[in-house]
Amino acid sequence: MALKLSTRTAGNVTIVYCNGRIVFGDETAMLRDKIKGLLSETRQIVLNLGGVSYIDSGGLGTLVGLYTSARGAGGDIKLANLTKRVDDQLQITKLVTIFEVYDGEDNAVAAFQKSASA
Repeated sequence: MALKLSTRTAGNVTIVYCNGRIVFGDETAMLRDKIKGLLSETRQIVLNLGGVSYIDSGGLGTLVGLYTSARGAGGDIKLANLTKRVDDQLQITKLVTIFEVYDGEDNAVAAFQKSASA
């Protein structure tokens, strides 16, 4: 299933809904272009991965690259609603120690608001 992306805004945070597979090729290029475009408008992004059925090494690499780009631009990317498969991949690769991961997108959005007031 091809990757489909949609967004919504909650305050200063943009939530990106990912549905399908995040695999090397058109899917990772589309995700990269979408997030890089959003970084020119916002510094706070939540990737809702609840609809992601599969992620390969290219997809994981893209997530790391986007995280690095966001941090370099003074922003941050948080992950929400990981499926078991995506969570397993992040655990195996130890990337779970790099990303802030939340059970729900509301918790991820709230984390941005807490860090802004701290």
